[in-house]
Amino acid sequence: MIHVQRIAETPKGEDLFRITLESGPYTVRILNLGATIQSLIAPDRDGRKLDVVLGFENPFEYLGHPAYFGQVVGRFANRIKGATFTLDDKTYRLDANDGTNSLHSGSSNWGWRLWAIEPFEWEGNPGVVLSITSQSGEGGFPGSVTATVSYLLDGNSGQLRIEYEATASEATPMNLTNHSYFNLAGAGSGTILNHEVELLCDRYVEVDDQAIPSGRVLSVENTPFDFRRPKAVGLEIEEAGGYDHCFVLSDEREALRPAARVYDPGSGRMMEIFTTLPSLQFYTSNFLDGGTVGKGGVPYQKHAGMCFETQYYPDSPNNAHFPNAIFGPDRPYRHTTVFAFSTK
Repeated sequence: MIHVQRIAETPKGEDLFRITLESGPYTVRILNLGATIQSLIAPDRDGRKLDVVLGFENPFEYLGHPAYFGQVVGRFANRIKGATFTLDDKTYRLDANDGTNSLHSGSSNWGWRLWAIEPFEWEGNPGVVLSITSQSGEGGFPGSVTATVSYLLDGNSGQLRIEYEATASEATPMNLTNHSYFNLAGAGSGTILNHEVELLCDRYVEVDDQAIPSGRVLSVENTPFDFRRPKAVGLEIEEAGGYDHCFVLSDEREALRPAARVYDPGSGRMMEIFTTLPSLQFYTSNFLDGGTVGKGGVPYQKHAGMCFETQYYPDSPNNAHFPNAIFGPDRPYRHTTVFAFSTK
């Protein structure tokens, strides 16, 4: 089932919509503001349904919030050092919104924008396509970009499939991801420190104290970043200084393959993540501190959720040896990520 509801009007007179996708025991609600996953309801081992993503009931609270709850961030997710990069011998200056660096494209982040919507069904499953156009020069980036993000919910398999596509008028960095914070015990239920996580990654990108890559890609072996076997998130989180790191899946990645598995022992909920992208940013909401009040009036404490942001490496435009994140007329952007839910 697909339900489209106009829920508000912006101060500029634009319509804000919520699209509800229902299939089997799963329900996903998506806002056209930021192509945001507002809620994702999934059953536990006893069939009890709860929302497993952090966020807000009031859609306007998403606008400008520094946690980027549930958004599709772009045109370049993650950080770019010094808010600058050079492409074809020309230097581009971006918004510096994370100290001297650019995070999620600064004020031009697509998560603050309204997207056009087009609901659809595919083989009986509900979905929606959201689209946006970014003009050349927005946020300091070259080239105009037209992008679409498609959500498709398959309740039989428990899969939420996200397809990203974009074309650019000239060469430009692109790196799109969904920034949902997951807590498989339920949003606002406590921390995710006892969740068991497995990352199918043998390397990670080394970063400095500003989370900017040093340029080195290191082995996870004998470090707190080794999730090659399932372990509790909280087991070595203090040694890691909190997780906000890019984990490497492969140097290049085209086929849809497993990337991560998550299990909540209390509820029995499981989540598997598949992607065609070369890495994912594993983030354990280190900067939440109880000051943000979410759904149901519950303050979100530190480690209340975790993100699995499938993407290219951070600061790729300034590191030529990283997987190529420059796209243009001859190289369209096209990637897939799947979040698959089940219980045990």
